[in-house]
Amino acid sequence: MNDMTNRRKFLKGGAIAGAAAVGTLAAPSIAKAAPVTLKMQAAWGGGIFLENAKAYVDRVHAMAGKDLKIDLLAVNSVVKTSQMQDAVHRGVLDAAHYVPAYWYSKSKTASLFGTGPCFGWSSQEVLGWCHYGGGMELFNELMGSLGLNLVSFFNSPMPAQPMGWFKEEIKDASQMSGLKYRTVGLAADVLLEMGMSVVQLPGGEIQPAMKSGLIDAAEYNNPTSDRDFGMQDVSKDYHLGSFHQSQEFFEVTFNKKKFNSLPAEHQAILRHASEAESSNFYWHNTARYAEDLVKLQEESGVRVHRTPDAVMQEQLKAWDIVIDRISAEDPFFAKVVASQKAYAKDVMNYLNLNQPDYKLAYRHYFG
Repeated sequence: MNDMTNRRKFLKGGAIAGAAAVGTLAAPSIAKAAPVTLKMQAAWGGGIFLENAKAYVDRVHAMAGKDLKIDLLAVNSVVKTSQMQDAVHRGVLDAAHYVPAYWYSKSKTASLFGTGPCFGWSSQEVLGWCHYGGGMELFNELMGSLGLNLVSFFNSPMPAQPMGWFKEEIKDASQMSGLKYRTVGLAADVLLEMGMSVVQLPGGEIQPAMKSGLIDAAEYNNPTSDRDFGMQDVSKDYHLGSFHQSQEFFEVTFNKKKFNSLPAEHQAILRHASEAESSNFYWHNTARYAEDLVKLQEESGVRVHRTPDAVMQEQLKAWDIVIDRISAEDPFFAKVVASQKAYAKDVMNYLNLNQPDYKLAYRHYFG
């Protein structure tokens, strides 16, 4: 073998070795971060709202794969519902799934984020105000003023809540005076103003309380949950339509320190899964509510009534008194109300002018 042959073999071998070395450098061994699991407690022990909480969690899992998991816990698994916000604030829980009305005792302004006065808008428009009308900025300002270590997202625009279950059909607001009635949030102030005696009870205690006579009338949220609670067994007069809680949605809240420790893509997944769940909630729950309303009527003999406009007009008058009283006591409450009114005035002006009368079309086809 001559020198030229040896030289070619040396160069060829060196090229192969060099390529192998480059390949090794191009694909270094990268340590993968351990999966993160967040402990989230829901305010729901079962029923459709726990299904909704699970649907949010499922969306997070579908987008995050194995890198981010949420361990969803039912009501009272770690703390009582009334303690959930504090538990997330302290880091006892990483997250919670509930509604702002459950912690409005800290600030009545909380009730404006979901269970406030109706300025002619629905839950959809209140969520629009949250995302595009300055609502989230005001909510975060409220969190800061209360010193709460939380990051929250709102989702799932609920239909107006029924006025609820009574021992007789309500034809006039005077029939409501003196009744012991279950509700939550600022609605309690409104109905007190209308002369009712208000009791705030967890959902699971409503039916037994009405059965025993502790309360005379009650509302919870929707036909599906009401049917699950067995309200049809203690009352046969069910009133739909009301301004006491004409808009509401879920709050998904996270410990701020824990949330900020997550990669940006995980933070985005938690945020955008909340937005996606809004659509799923409305489509899924509206169909279920409609089905269960028919079952209440046809299988349980429930008499379903539309709350008279005269009663709802009295609710609006009571709201005016409550809004003015709290605004005079709390400048921040007044600031949030002013922001909501400005948004509702413009948005609902457009929608009211543009939307056709859907009842007209319904009567045309279904009578």
